[in-house]
Amino acid sequence: MTDLKEMLKIEAKDLDIVNLLISNPDNAQVSALTDLIEKFGGVEAINEKAKQARNPETLMQKLKEMGSPYVADLEWLMEQRDNKAFISMEDYCKNILGEDADIASIDSSKAVTLEISAMQFFPWLIAQAKQAIEKKELMPGRIIRVRNMAEQVKDDGDIMATALAMQIIGATYVESLDTRGTDGGNIHLGGGPETLSGFFGGIGQPNDYAIKWAEEYLHYYTNYGIKEVLNINSGTILLGYMMHRLGVDIKFKISVFVGIDNPYYIMWTLMTARLFSRKDGSTSLVGFNLSNSVNNETILQAHAIRKQLGLEKQVRFEHHITETYKSIVPQPYNRRDELIQLAKKVPNISAKHEGGEPEIESTREHPSDIFDYFLAKKDILENGLMDTLMGNYLDKHHSVNQTARALIKAGINVVAAQNLH
Repeated sequence: MTDLKEMLKIEAKDLDIVNLLISNPDNAQVSALTDLIEKFGGVEAINEKAKQARNPETLMQKLKEMGSPYVADLEWLMEQRDNKAFISMEDYCKNILGEDADIASIDSSKAVTLEISAMQFFPWLIAQAKQAIEKKELMPGRIIRVRNMAEQVKDDGDIMATALAMQIIGATYVESLDTRGTDGGNIHLGGGPETLSGFFGGIGQPNDYAIKWAEEYLHYYTNYGIKEVLNINSGTILLGYMMHRLGVDIKFKISVFVGIDNPYYIMWTLMTARLFSRKDGSTSLVGFNLSNSVNNETILQAHAIRKQLGLEKQVRFEHHITETYKSIVPQPYNRRDELIQLAKKVPNISAKHEGGEPEIESTREHPSDIFDYFLAKKDILENGLMDTLMGNYLDKHHSVNQTARALIKAGINVVAAQNLH
């Protein structure tokens, strides 16, 4: 057996061949990327522009100059943070375990990040914050967005308000670029159910769309400081690794739609991250959603691979605890009990809440639906759905806190919005 494993080692001469491919002046794929980086002024200029665009004072000034109604909400949010209006983590734990509980005994070494998806509109975050204050709930430490980027820019500075709010509350967040197959690039998504089976072959960045994705990233990175984005295609994942290796401080997470569903796929994903890491060992891959089909044994094996590659602290396993009630998985779907067992053994996990509790969702006239993520704001308003969709989002917030309570009861700490709790 040992001899067989030795045969799998990658020989230096084969790595040399790959390096020759990558560094070949005639390599069209690599040249397209390096030319794109130069088009944006080079690595140093790109990172500096992003740093300035992400600066809280810059964001607030731009919002004020455009007369954004979100300025007042952001000022309110800062005031609540500064006045410690949100429940402290200690008090939250005592509300669950009792006043005399030994809070110090809760294990923080494998604290689970509380994650919610998708926070489509900035006002939803404010409604969520108000509810968290009123009901003494936790705000999540990680927030995912799947809203059209161009629409965000035009909507009273929603994109900037969100970027500033995430810094105010101390949460990581992810945006989803518009170059993701739904923009017309993937012909399998243009004909509805009649053509959808073609989508199973890959998630839509055909031909030159991969480099368009990289260009769109650099646009939002340099103009709005958007650093972390969703990644859905093997080609754009490779581009994300390469951009980081070249010096661009890109961060990305891999979507559940990529379908990473077994230890071999995980090994492939993490090996590539390692191979394209910088000299300091850092990688642009900050997390990935495993397929909803995985079980705890899959994640335990994934953890062993991740640890051996030295990526345990860098790459988060983002595990769906709840899913939208419609259009993605059979219901009821709730992985909370499995998470409790897993979190005792595996660090650096986030508990992602894409839906509410199934028993609550089943009572809603309009339960959460993955296809709602792709509705334009004008269509939502014309159909009177904004309050309904925000209600779906608050159902997910409720589920976040159900998971937080269950973990704390089990003696496992959680990562909420770090500037609030």
